[in-house]
Amino acid sequence: MSYKESFLQYLQAERRYSSHTVRSYTNDLGQFEEFLVSLGQPTDPEPVTSYDIRAWVVSLLDNNYSPVSVHRKISCLRVYYRFLMKEGIVKGDPLGKVVLPKTKKSLPVFVEEEAIGHLLDNSCFPEGFRGMRDRMIIEMLYLTGMRRAELIGIRDMDIDLGEGTVKVTGKRNKQRIIPLLNQFVRHLEEYFRARNTEFSEKATEWFLVTDKGEKLYEKYVYNTVNNYLSGVTTIEKKSPHVLRHTFATHMLNRGADLNSIKELLGHSNLSATQVYTHNTFEKLMKVYKQAHPRA
Repeated sequence: MSYKESFLQYLQAERRYSSHTVRSYTNDLGQFEEFLVSLGQPTDPEPVTSYDIRAWVVSLLDNNYSPVSVHRKISCLRVYYRFLMKEGIVKGDPLGKVVLPKTKKSLPVFVEEEAIGHLLDNSCFPEGFRGMRDRMIIEMLYLTGMRRAELIGIRDMDIDLGEGTVKVTGKRNKQRIIPLLNQFVRHLEEYFRARNTEFSEKATEWFLVTDKGEKLYEKYVYNTVNNYLSGVTTIEKKSPHVLRHTFATHMLNRGADLNSIKELLGHSNLSATQVYTHNTFEKLMKVYKQAHPRA
């Protein structure tokens, strides 16, 4: 087994990284190895120097990779070399003297409350099971703030209609319990009845399923969210993650404290949640300038 294979296995087995992250790291390491080959160097990690990594950074920027993408790829290398040092495969860290390009801090994009309300209260979802499932995708993402992968991974046994909760498995297999609104619980009951009637002869453990009764996939969730949000908002990004941002922003605007939002989102530290306070402050400034008699 190669060093890279051992590293990727370590990410899955010990660090419990998601399959999406492992896939990204696999691509990043493969791309770095291709760059080393283009320089006429071996792909063995031991002889790699900070000069080689800086040259890769320059190459990525020259090929129109954004600073954010470059940071992510170098982050992969940092984790890789920490693993190699821990295993005694390399003696030093070649990333110590690597300076990365500055990134522009962007605020999370979110949908306005009125637009979301219009979508859920007035939009015409298709009749039958398909329409109920599409609505369930939008509602579950917005009412809980969960990630797309967490939504797809929900099994029937994770939903407790009596208690009004859903158990989700987040990054690194960390589980958390999210409360559900009473009205939404009734929508869940209706969805279960429709799904079980639609697929009465096909048993499934998955909460959300395709038209064939199989586990739902990421692309369908993305396309569904993008399609319905396009009807109520003009924001450029219309992904499932935007509904996660929307959940957090609306909760904060309505008076929820940061620690509670942190727990609901499954963030490991508060700094990841604090980014939403910027959106709230901008709204506060707008109200202040409009309402104050001296504005």
